[in-house]
Amino acid sequence: MFKVLVTDSNGARSEFEVGKEAASIGRADDNVIVLKGWTVGKRQATIEARPTGLYVVDHGGLSVTEVNGKTIEGEHGPLVADDQIGIAGYRLQVVAPAASRPAPSIAVVPPPRNEPEAAGAAAPAVVTPPAAASAPARPVAAPISAPSAPAAAAPEPQPAPLSPPPAPAAQPMLTTPQRDALNKARIIVQQKLISTMDLRRVDVTRMNEEELRNTTATLIGEIIATEPTLGAVDRARLAKEVLDEAVGLGPLEELLSDPSVTEIMVNRFDQIYIERSGKLTLSDISFTAEKNVVSAIERIVAPLGRRIDESSPMVDARLKDGSRVNAVIPPLALKGANITIRKFSKTKLKDVDLIKYGSVTKEIMDFMQQAVHHHANIVISGGTGSGKTTLLNVLSNYIPEGDRIVTVEDAAELQLNQPHVVSLESRPPNVEGKGAVTIRDLVKNCLRMRPDRIVVGECRGGEALDMLQAMNTGHDGSLTTTHANTPRDCIARLEVLTLMSGIELPIRAIREQISSAVHIIIQQSRFPDGSRRVTHVTEITGMEGDMIQLQDIFLFKMEGYGPDGKIRGKFIATGAIPDFYASLSERGIPVDLSIFQKDRVL
Repeated sequence: MFKVLVTDSNGARSEFEVGKEAASIGRADDNVIVLKGWTVGKRQATIEARPTGLYVVDHGGLSVTEVNGKTIEGEHGPLVADDQIGIAGYRLQVVAPAASRPAPSIAVVPPPRNEPEAAGAAAPAVVTPPAAASAPARPVAAPISAPSAPAAAAPEPQPAPLSPPPAPAAQPMLTTPQRDALNKARIIVQQKLISTMDLRRVDVTRMNEEELRNTTATLIGEIIATEPTLGAVDRARLAKEVLDEAVGLGPLEELLSDPSVTEIMVNRFDQIYIERSGKLTLSDISFTAEKNVVSAIERIVAPLGRRIDESSPMVDARLKDGSRVNAVIPPLALKGANITIRKFSKTKLKDVDLIKYGSVTKEIMDFMQQAVHHHANIVISGGTGSGKTTLLNVLSNYIPEGDRIVTVEDAAELQLNQPHVVSLESRPPNVEGKGAVTIRDLVKNCLRMRPDRIVVGECRGGEALDMLQAMNTGHDGSLTTTHANTPRDCIARLEVLTLMSGIELPIRAIREQISSAVHIIIQQSRFPDGSRRVTHVTEITGMEGDMIQLQDIFLFKMEGYGPDGKIRGKFIATGAIPDFYASLSERGIPVDLSIFQKDRVL
């Protein structure tokens, strides 16, 4: 743990306790230290704790990063006690506090009057932008030692990331020598297996999947029992891995069966990364050769009627359980065929799970339930992997069973429990480049299917215009998601997607369509500690001039990091009451208006 003192040109100071090995600095809201000012990079620099001391790493921006008045290139360190880091006129000084000192709450300095905050911005700490240059150089002092681990203490309960609780891996981790020995044995057994099946004239084309696995497993057992060069390896594990690679998805089988793994990334045959609890780690397992990765891809896409070859080297597909797969092979993939799998949770998350994991509170979830039930059009906005589809699944459970729902997706991921659901999925072009059915085609078609609600998995093109028109023509209560970092960015994103439809519309007409069609924007964000939270619930209140007006209803205010490196913060109400809630109250429908009290902590 270390402390960073930030001083602006007016002499205002803020202190930051960093409870992890690195502190990011920049103007983006997800940084540990947020410096306001348009010349500050979104991620300008990082202060890193290393065994040899503390280092500052520059990532670039319109402003330079300085140490004692001298511009640094790349990185500088180890820092000494009096070193002053200068960024766009701010002065930052790093000190190592005593281990026993408790972490104070982060001071928040309001932004200046001439630079209003963006609507809905929720920052961990905001420092007013200065105009003065950074501090002059200081005398050289002793290096700052790398921060030691904080003393054991009863930590505050922290919200868990939006993912199932970790479960033990199906197989124990192997040491590097054990894994190398097992890989060598796999190659020997695979070569023997191919030659044995060739000699015995085994016709795999006439076997179903179960017969093929049983026959192959028997041959593998015979080879392992009679092969003297395998060495001291786990025979049962060797047999399973060879069988998986011969007739299954190879090492991916083990990772797919591990419920704690949420994403699998094959960079090349001998490098597989996995995501657990929002964190990426290098797996100890691998394929034995490049061709086996390509074979696994072909086994994934063949049942779906899709293909991958040099003429079509990219493919999107899904596994039997609904997991989403993207694969790229050479010549596009320079280091070898790669696969990215976003696993489909076998346990469907519910609203109580999101509340338990700290992604949202019960009061905000009750508000969302009322919004869905009373036909508000909702757009869920967020970055990649922020949990948009998960939240869309949860909100879809609030749609009354009597409504006819039509879902439109690129790859089927939604799990709706209602009895009256029609699911549509887009289709890529065939070998001749024909026969493609786009999301936009499906959205147009579903308007002829008498839907009460339209649920589009994600708007990423011209279908945004058709979705907005559907929301404006009697299909209230429709849901969709899109990629954006803030509710205001979501509006801009919808404008751009509408222009991608190819229809030349004036920007004011597009904004009028958006303001009349969309009622609520829910912003979902993924934080550096891997947790996912709803950061904004924002209402579109109409147009004022040429601008769409937004009104935040609920916000998540980040308060820094706890001793365990987890994000700390709270959900608050802004005091604004949404129009449709007020109309419900006027019509005599019981609603709880107390949740909107200004600055109420939810």
